[in-house]
This record gives sequence, structure tokens and C-alpha cells, in this order.
Amino acid sequence: MNFFDTHAHLNAEQFDGSLVDVIARAREESVSRINVVGTTLSDSLRAVQIAEDFDGVYATVGIQPNYVSDAGSGDFDSIIELADRPDVIAVGETGMDRYWDRAPIELQREFFCKHVELSLRVGKPFVVHMRNCGDDIVDVFNSFIDRKPLNGVMHSFTGDECLAEKCIEFGLHISFAGMLTYKKSDDLRRVAATIPMDRLLIETDCPYLSPHPHRSHRPNEPALIRHTAACLAEQFGVSIEKMADVTTSNALRLFGLD
Repeated sequence: MNFFDTHAHLNAEQFDGSLVDVIARAREESVSRINVVGTTLSDSLRAVQIAEDFDGVYATVGIQPNYVSDAGSGDFDSIIELADRPDVIAVGETGMDRYWDRAPIELQREFFCKHVELSLRVGKPFVVHMRNCGDDIVDVFNSFIDRKPLNGVMHSFTGDECLAEKCIEFGLHISFAGMLTYKKSDDLRRVAATIPMDRLLIETDCPYLSPHPHRSHRPNEPALIRHTAACLAEQFGVSIEKMADVTTSNALRLFGLD
């Protein structure tokens, strides 16, 4: 049994000085692969460095929507250069966010489109952050309808069944994080049960979203991903071993590692 943590922020300051131990604990819990995701240029550079330093660790590079207003004039050009690196398996995280409202929505949309274009150009999937803006996300996907199917993932999905269906129609995968395990997440678990198994992924989004029963564990880390996998397996009536195999196989295929 092997898990693939498809979205982790091991480049966060919470892991400064502890990466060797964090990755060792992940290996002990059968986490064989980890995708470290960038949110800014400096964050992306750090993700690439970590991927180069550890076997089975990969990088995703991009500028997250909450940081697009802070991006320098040449930052996205640098992301374009990083996207061609061999340890980089995806572009992002990108997307849109109306919850925090830290950047004008039109600027978020502009950067989102640029990330999708880059993804198509380099032949690597894009990773989508979405919060309180499902219609905006679908609108951007519709602008690429002539290039459907798209190759990407809705990370830490919290949308409804309708949004999930639309994303799947566009060719995307749906990834679930620790929020799936929370006692009040009945609606999200019902949505998860409707996702085709060949589109399912799991992630920690660490250092955030520690899963039940370890919500007090700070920071969250890849070693805890089995709890999300077990919860997802329960929704489908399969073993955790089966869910590990399915989600790892899906991730390997999505990221071109199979």
C-alpha cells in the first residue's frame, strides 16, 4: 500500500529545520510520493529545491490567487522557466478566491488563465484553488472549452455536487483533504461518494487541515494522509488499501509519472 500526497506545502516555514523527520515519518506511514506546491515565486523556488533534495518528492510552481497582487513584474516569467524543470509535475496553485478578497477578482482571473495556458503549453496539469467562487472557476473553464478536456485538479475540494460534475466534465480530477474527515462534513462526504473513482485524489494541504482524529496536530503533515484515505474509502465501501491503490494510480497518471 502506497499513498501519494498530491498537495503539500512542505515549503512552509512550519517545516523549517524538520523536513528530514517529516518525510521520514511519511515513509513510515507508506506515503511514497509527495507533491510540494508553490503559492509565490519564492515559495515555488523552495518547492523545486525540496523536490531536488528528496526522492519521491515533486514540485508544482505558480502564484496562488491571494498573492497575485504582490507578484513582481517578472515573477510569472520566472514561473514559466521553472515549469520546464524535470522535478516540476504541475502548474499552480492557481485559481480564484472571493473569501479572502486579497486581490481584485479580474486580476485573479487573468493569472488563472495564464496558468492554464502555461499548463497546456508545457503539457503538465494545473492545480486549482477555489473558495467561494465556483461560478467564476467554471466561467474560466468555459473560456477554454475549445481545448477540452483540460488536465488539472480541484485541490482540497469543498464544492457541491453540481460543481464537481462540471469540473469532471471538463476533464479535471477532484482531490480531498482532511476536511473530508470532519464531523460536520456530511455534505462533503456525500459529494465525494459521487466522484468517479478514476478521478479521485487525496492530499493533506499541510501544514493546514489536520484530519480527524488529529485536528489538534499542528502542523499537519503527510504522515496523516491515511485518515483522509480511510474516510474516502468508507464512502465507497472499499478498503483503505484499495483507495490507496486507486488514488495513487490516478495521481501517477495525472502527473505523467506512470
